[in-house]
Amino acid sequence: MQKTFTTYNGKRISFEVIIDETLHTLQLPGINPNKKALFSLANDFESGMWRKDKFFSFIWDNIKETALSEDERKALIGKEHSSLAKSASNVVFRDNDEDDKGGEVGEILLYGILKHYYSALPVVPKIFYKQNTQDYAKGADSVHIVLEQDNSFSIWLGEAKFYNTLDNARFDKILKSVETMLDNAKLKKEFNIVTSIKDLEDLIPNKNIFEDIKSALADGVSLDVIKAKLHIPILLLHECKVTASHSGSMQAYKDNIQQKHLALAKKFIEKQESKLNGIFGYNDICFHLILFPVPNKNEIVKIFRKQLNAFREN
Repeated sequence: MQKTFTTYNGKRISFEVIIDETLHTLQLPGINPNKKALFSLANDFESGMWRKDKFFSFIWDNIKETALSEDERKALIGKEHSSLAKSASNVVFRDNDEDDKGGEVGEILLYGILKHYYSALPVVPKIFYKQNTQDYAKGADSVHIVLEQDNSFSIWLGEAKFYNTLDNARFDKILKSVETMLDNAKLKKEFNIVTSIKDLEDLIPNKNIFEDIKSALADGVSLDVIKAKLHIPILLLHECKVTASHSGSMQAYKDNIQQKHLALAKKFIEKQESKLNGIFGYNDICFHLILFPVPNKNEIVKIFRKQLNAFREN
């Protein structure tokens, strides 16, 4: 596993990277660091204010990757407003549970991070399928393929949550989602979806790699083999009092967030070890904990939904 996870084509994320290390490097006490990494990032400030316009620009710049199929994206090239309107119409609000409210923001943010920082190809646009095909909507919040430098590939099944606080109950909830996602039957279903969607061939011009992916994920191949290629990015987009109250030095803010995220990572990985280590092949899977703080969840959800409705109506 690499020390850091940077892109292969020079693209970078537009937010501040706070921590980008494997747990081997971080050496958190009492933590099993095997195949685990922490990626902590944050938005910056302007005139003492958190840059919400920059945050929402990133969301809207990346919404098409998860809300439209590849055919729709191609058909709407050069029609930016139509593309955004179509994307907005495919977003389904989830209000059954307070923790689920605004989850679509986390899913889009995760897609953008995986695309721009990890050079991941968006194989299954989940918001699109949640709107159009309920069977395809089950499972991971994001499904990506990363083409590695040695002409191999890895498959990324992501989970994203947007919480107003981070505590053990919420850690339990997201880890239960990950555990369910890693159930053998659900993994096989997810891989069947990947190989059945024609977008995959469009996204991967190298036919040899394309055939390797289809062969590796085909029915009958043991999951024990595939788990060595499996990455699980877990995004915790979360409300943060430090972010809400900050108005001073950016470096002081980054230092403060770094310490908080290290402590959060230790608590989360301890919980992950206790909840998931019974999964067969657990130690073969790469896990990436991704932390992103915001000042106020309810305000962000309110703004995003107002923007969605504006695009839908025009």
